[in-house]
Amino acid sequence: MPLERLERFNPGVNARRLEIGQRLLIPTQQERAPSGGPYRYQIRPGDTFSSIARHFGTTSGRIQSANPSASPTNLRIGQIVSLPLSGSATRSSSQGSASSSSSSSANKPATAPTSSAPSQALPSSARRWPWPLDDYRVVRRFGADSRGTLQPMLLATQAGAQAKAVAPGEVRFADGMRQLGEVVIVHHADNLQTVYALCERILVEVGKQVSTGDPLCEVGQSSATQRYDLLFDLRQGGKPIDPKQVLR
Repeated sequence: MPLERLERFNPGVNARRLEIGQRLLIPTQQERAPSGGPYRYQIRPGDTFSSIARHFGTTSGRIQSANPSASPTNLRIGQIVSLPLSGSATRSSSQGSASSSSSSSANKPATAPTSSAPSQALPSSARRWPWPLDDYRVVRRFGADSRGTLQPMLLATQAGAQAKAVAPGEVRFADGMRQLGEVVIVHHADNLQTVYALCERILVEVGKQVSTGDPLCEVGQSSATQRYDLLFDLRQGGKPIDPKQVLR
């Protein structure tokens, strides 16, 4: 999940100062959060228009006006409602029942996702890394989709292809993830991380030190497209970076 998407669903949270026990709202696939609204929000157990309004910094009256057919006393779990928000939400209160954050920090104005990661100075180590596949075709570039959600790069390849480490580092994750197949995450110098997903078979273990070009996983075949695709993501301190800034 892109960091920006998570931040938009938790407008009262300071992403740099999380607290132990703090509750965050994790958006579902049916939900979306553009910069100024309306949000698409899915009703969860215990939700009321008032609790949702507190979490997103709006009013229950505005939510009711945007959803005239919805009964505030008979909300259904899984129901999608529209949240009409301004470009900058007001301060979010803590402990809202909509799986809300317990943070009481001041709100930041919501910002729309762009086709590139937030501008940041890349370390000198992130220069001219090789691509993770020997034979590949870019079928989806890094950037925002039509709904404003930041999407990682997708590379198509051939059956039997192996994804390879693009830089020296340590394997910090090597396991399956829901909707992403088998996933390998490598941590590199200068707080950089690379993610290799949609794999069929993992070839490394957590804790292994890898060198540039070491095989990490075998690329799997998509049941939807019948292609052999690798999802490749590059991050610095958890923030996504366009891989084309780094890969040669």
